[in-house]
Amino acid sequence: MKRFYRNAKVVESASGFFVQLDGKPMQTPAKNTLAVPSRSLAEAIAAEWASQGDEMNMVALPVTRLVSTAIDRVVPRRADVIAEIARYAGTDLLCYRAAAPPELAARQHAMWQSLLDWAEQRFDARLAVTDSITPIAQTPAALAALERAVAAHDAMMLVALHLATAACGSVVLGLAVIERRLSPQEAFAAAQLDESFEIERWGEDAELTKRRAALQDDIALAARFAGLLRDN
Repeated sequence: MKRFYRNAKVVESASGFFVQLDGKPMQTPAKNTLAVPSRSLAEAIAAEWASQGDEMNMVALPVTRLVSTAIDRVVPRRADVIAEIARYAGTDLLCYRAAAPPELAARQHAMWQSLLDWAEQRFDARLAVTDSITPIAQTPAALAALERAVAAHDAMMLVALHLATAACGSVVLGLAVIERRLSPQEAFAAAQLDESFEIERWGEDAELTKRRAALQDDIALAARFAGLLRDN
């Protein structure tokens, strides 16, 4: 698609920040007005559109895409999105440990247990741990506590949390990312601990490298998006 505008700029109003293309307010794919609560977030959107060439590259609009998702898809089905994110707590990555080899078990405990301890202190969510492949049942109290932690966020932040949680396979890691308990690099290392251990032993193929890079990008984008929301 050809570029159809010349400039993109941020406009502030009483209801938030808007991005205009040649003086016309941007809309989401569902034709909702694209408004955000943070100037930094609006400026990031404007920068994405300003940096486009003669041909539009839709892949180069990740922040715009997340905002549109929040407005078009999260706002009308907020309860479903909260439940979808919170569901990860039932099989959270950090709760499933290796019985062997001992080197991997030690790494998991060293990296993951402190995060589960943080979740207990921060959200009053005590999650049980197992070294069996059989799913372990978490207490209703812990699951409810993590669902409350997820529900405390607005639609924009829920988009970032959903992205981080899905990329990490852990709602604890997702919450740690958006609350800046972990950097994107630390969250990726925690989420990919098992895979990294296997790579050390057996090497990495091209397909795995590509998949890991995509997950790393998603975690970084979630962290950046959350930061832009907070930066006014």
